[in-house]
Amino acid sequence: MRNIVYILFLFFLVSFGRPLQAEEPLTTRPLLQELGHRLLKGKQGSIVAIKPSTGEIVCLATNSPSGSNVGLAIGTAYAPGSTFKTAQALVMLSEGFISPEQTNQCNGGFTDGNIHVGCHHHVSPLALTDALAYSCNTWFLSNFMALINDDFLYESPSEAITVWHRYMTSMGMGGPLGIDLPGERGGLVANAPYLNRRYKQGWDARTILWAGMGQGDITLTPLQLCNLAVTIANRGFFYTPHIHKGTPSKPLAKKYLRRRQTLVSPDAYAPVIEGMRKAVEKGTCTAARASYTVCGKTGTVENAGRDHSAFMGFAPMNQPKIAVAVYVEHGGFGSDLAVPIASLIMEMYLKGQLSEASKAKAKRIEGVRLF
Repeated sequence: MRNIVYILFLFFLVSFGRPLQAEEPLTTRPLLQELGHRLLKGKQGSIVAIKPSTGEIVCLATNSPSGSNVGLAIGTAYAPGSTFKTAQALVMLSEGFISPEQTNQCNGGFTDGNIHVGCHHHVSPLALTDALAYSCNTWFLSNFMALINDDFLYESPSEAITVWHRYMTSMGMGGPLGIDLPGERGGLVANAPYLNRRYKQGWDARTILWAGMGQGDITLTPLQLCNLAVTIANRGFFYTPHIHKGTPSKPLAKKYLRRRQTLVSPDAYAPVIEGMRKAVEKGTCTAARASYTVCGKTGTVENAGRDHSAFMGFAPMNQPKIAVAVYVEHGGFGSDLAVPIASLIMEMYLKGQLSEASKAKAKRIEGVRLF
């Protein structure tokens, strides 16, 4: 079975348009590919896993009603939902707009005029790490709006969004990353010219508030979402993701060996990682608990029909060996499908096999059919 999955994956890459040479071995791991395809049976979505220290893609599994489609992972841009709150926190901390200790009150949701967004049940008031752990919409919407409106840090909302955009693109969002496969697209990170074109009558923080929780004027591919997890795991850098290994006759291009630094302050990563760790210990990612230290963030992405299920994270916390992103269309809450799928991919990579309990979990997930 393992060899068949690997051969099919090779065939798929060839049919997608990139000619493969015999001396071009892939970085993907057959065991992860096989497991990923099993877990995505009857579902439309993607699993992307990257080795943070090198940028090597160790798993790139996709599925759709017509079979595998790598375009879902590298060429389809989705709203990232609450997984994006990690990036928002990194920008706010780097700009000195918030401190890790700052607390916000949440009374069941966020309200601004006729806009109301509900929130999870959690303690209140809460600081950043708990806001990430429990995915508090109120915390991120209110602080994002306040950031864009801050006339002490910025002369105008346009300047604020320009600075915000600069941080986000440094983390690998807003344009193609440069993977060595055809068909990659970049998603959307709104900047001032884009907002001026879209909102011809003018815009302000309230107009774009949805980006505070990863909806609206922000979209990412699953590859970019996994790369965001890589930048956090590495505390501020990443290598351009790639799926082909270098060989003596055909070494990797220099761009895949060059470290790409984010603009995020080094001090910003510790509280965000602590919040992602708390999410696994007691928050929305408890299905990812393991004997090693997993850090993660869920996303439940609103759209037409049932919500999409998303997750991004990495493990172990202090010596990261794998970063994973899972995106399942119409999969429900992030904790329903994306988290347990990611936890199994991590376990297979770090342990080399699944425990009996995890094998049973994999079988249950494989039985969930969404089409």
